[in-house]
Order: sequence, then structure tokens, then C-alpha cells
Amino acid sequence: MKTLIIGASINPERYAFKAANSLLAHGHEIVLVGQKEGEIQGHNIITNYPDFEDIDTVTMYVGPRNQPALYDYILRQNPRRIIFNPGTENPAFEAMAQEKGIEVEEACTLVLLAIGQY
Repeated sequence: MKTLIIGASINPERYAFKAANSLLAHGHEIVLVGQKEGEIQGHNIITNYPDFEDIDTVTMYVGPRNQPALYDYILRQNPRRIIFNPGTENPAFEAMAQEKGIEVEEACTLVLLAIGQY
């Protein structure tokens, strides 16, 4: 399963950074998209929003105010699901995703991994 982290950061205090490390520790493949270039365990943070193949899950670490510019990009990745982590919940975008047949979860990626429900 490949997970696309939207809002990736090299700041160890950020939950996106913690999620990237936890996903890798649990054996998941990740791709990172963020505002600033950087690297997490040999995985580059990409800033130009390329298209990827075989994205199973998008996990959101961008607040709803900054999401509209990302709607088309995220939907174009055709993920199986989008996880809206605490603080990223967005009913309008969630409805758009569900209309395209994408599963939506308001949950914490770190908690899902910790309890074996990812």
C-alpha cells in the first residue's frame, strides 16, 4: 500500500513528520508532498505536485483553508481513501471525494497505525 502524505514536513514536531516515520516503521511505502523540499528517511519531499500511480491512501496534514488548491490534484491521484487527520476535516471536500467513490475517514493516521487499523 502506497500512502501519499499531503503537507509533509521535516520538522520533527509536526504530525506529518511523525506519520511518515510511523508509516515506514510499519512497512508502508510513502510519497511526500509539501511546501518545502526536504527528506525523511531517504524519501524526498516533492513540492511540484506530480501525479503518482497506485496511491492507496492520502493522509491530509493541510488545513481546510489551504485545501481548495489541492482538490483536483488529490482527486486525480484516484486514491482508495483519504484520511482527514485532526484539524484537516473538510465536509465539502469529503463530499467531493465520496462522490468519486473515494472512502473518507476522519481519523488520526498515528492512532490507526498504533492500533493496527491502518
